[in-house]
Amino acid sequence: MTERILSISGLRGVVGNGLDPEYLTRFAAALGTMFNGGTVVLSRDGRATGEMVRHAVIAGLTATGCRVVDAGIATTPTCGVLVTHLKAAGGLQITASHNPVQWNGLKPFSPDGSVFNRELGERLLSLLDSGEFGYVGWDALGSVEICDDAAGPHIDRVLKLVDPDVIRQRKFKVVLDVNRGSGAVAAPRLLETLGCEVVVLGGTPDGQFEHTPEPLEQNLGGLCEAVRQHGADAGFAEDPDADRLAIVDNNGRYIGEELTLALCADHVLARTPGVFVVNGSTSRVNADIAEKHGCEFHRSWVGEANVTAMMREKNAILGGEGNGGVIEPQVGYVRDSFVSMAYVLEGLAIGDRTLAEWADSLPSYAIVKNKIECPREKVDAACQALQTKYADATPTTGDGLRLDWPDRWVQVRASNTEPIIRVIAEAPDANAATTLCDDAVATVRDAV
Repeated sequence: MTERILSISGLRGVVGNGLDPEYLTRFAAALGTMFNGGTVVLSRDGRATGEMVRHAVIAGLTATGCRVVDAGIATTPTCGVLVTHLKAAGGLQITASHNPVQWNGLKPFSPDGSVFNRELGERLLSLLDSGEFGYVGWDALGSVEICDDAAGPHIDRVLKLVDPDVIRQRKFKVVLDVNRGSGAVAAPRLLETLGCEVVVLGGTPDGQFEHTPEPLEQNLGGLCEAVRQHGADAGFAEDPDADRLAIVDNNGRYIGEELTLALCADHVLARTPGVFVVNGSTSRVNADIAEKHGCEFHRSWVGEANVTAMMREKNAILGGEGNGGVIEPQVGYVRDSFVSMAYVLEGLAIGDRTLAEWADSLPSYAIVKNKIECPREKVDAACQALQTKYADATPTTGDGLRLDWPDRWVQVRASNTEPIIRVIAEAPDANAATTLCDDAVATVRDAV
């Protein structure tokens, strides 16, 4: 089976089995045609296959007359910031996010520095399918320029969100696990600018991951131990393209991706009340926080593009996803681990408390996530089986199926980036959440 996933969000695939130079060049040519030969920001997440992908992509972009500004190894949010900073026609990040090392992919950005919405994504897919690319003659080919200090504009925007002096006064010690991803390029610089003593794990951005790249508890034992060993105030773990952040508290306890957004929201909404948007798979602690601060709260479909679309529609001041992705419009409509770290550190500094104390002060729920390999065409059958089994729950359909009870919920939906079904359950305690998730997984397996 060819390992390639194409959606409105972009492209992912296994290099050598679906993700080949010819297809990459076609994708880039379609994108260059959409951007009408304008300026395109190009960056990558540090994977060893990124150099091959870069050359193939540059061929497609320059063949359609684009001026490519090559930012080198940089984070996904940095790419989005550069698009608006340079007033580019768009951007393209070479990344497979948290997928295993053999994967790579392409994530396009619109002129406003956000990921493609449905309209743009469908236009790109249609153009890619048609093959009607705007190739230019020899005398109109595009160019390639190297971007000096790609992270500078991104860091500058993040620093304007917080009071750096307040953070510097605390002289935090932070262990940062970048896992040989693109965060290694600039995340230590941000933390050092904020006066932190930084211990970096996996600080060479070559994509040779030192542990499974998704920043989940089972993959971050080394970070937890390092926080305890160094007596750090916090541990931060970025995924390979550094748009997601997981957190370890000062006791070396993994408090997770879900609380990244919750902590930032608790800090931001306390000082600037406003509309808050999350997706349908995100912990209900965020709804509690919105209520605590008297703020309007909304849930979108899962997917960064869906969250940002609703944020724009509702004029939200903050949004994000429970996978550790905080979206701050003042920096850009893209998930951003730099924003997350800055807000958490400022919250700690202003609150004069430990990270463990802050996390423990929030409403407590247990969320359990599982996944099942499944063809996309069988997802509807899985949803129907689950709805039949739990007829007493309140269903929400459209983005897979979410079933709600007064004190718990379960969701099943197809992944946008992998050939799997995700099953997520949340309840007041771990046993209840695990039981609900396990029962749902068993039901889905029987159906597919």
